[in-house]
Amino acid sequence: MAVTDHQLKQIEVVNRIESQIKDNSLGFSLVSPVIDFENDARMCLTSVHFPSSELKNEIEKIIKPLKDQFPEPYYYDFDSLHLTIKNIRVINDPPHFTTEDIKKAEKVFSRIVPKHSKFKVYFYRLLLFPNNLALIGTTDSESDNIIIDIDAGLKSAGVGDDKKYVNSKYFISNVTLARFNKPVSQEFKDLVEKLSKGVNLEPYLVDSVSLITTNAVLKKLHVINSWKLGSGH
Repeated sequence: MAVTDHQLKQIEVVNRIESQIKDNSLGFSLVSPVIDFENDARMCLTSVHFPSSELKNEIEKIIKPLKDQFPEPYYYDFDSLHLTIKNIRVINDPPHFTTEDIKKAEKVFSRIVPKHSKFKVYFYRLLLFPNNLALIGTTDSESDNIIIDIDAGLKSAGVGDDKKYVNSKYFISNVTLARFNKPVSQEFKDLVEKLSKGVNLEPYLVDSVSLITTNAVLKKLHVINSWKLGSGH
């Protein structure tokens, strides 16, 4: 299948992120490590898509060699895997949001999300960040339309996104697979690079968006509301 201009722009963004990681000149927000991720008290307000069991099974196959050889990192369990759609308030203790902020955000999502169409994600590689490992995908342009619309709505409602991004459009899709509380070995990096070259997933259709509060690994998860995306693709 031909890669679209939108996807090429997204790949450029991913390559720029990778360069920043290598140069240690990060221009975007990261979740800092903790010893105990499951009981981490830091909370965020964000929106995600909960993937199908079929996709999660495929993701588990990708990371099984890492789990088997390097059990030390914190690996997301089956039920915690998710695709981030749009952050609202980054993770913090105490939270950067109030009950009123949640209500405002829910109104924005209720108004905007159902107007938009389903879109596909094309997962194509792994990306090793300083504190986590992610599965990365390009998307149909509708993904950008949704994110930009939500962003404008949140700003108008007084609950603008407080996350720092490397780009203001061509947003990539990512699934965090593991988090680290200490630097990973060169052997780990080498295996990630090898596994990344073997990523070959079918295009995945995102058909819903959920507004949630949670800690970084979805062990303190509260789903506020979920919405279906309209017909498309």
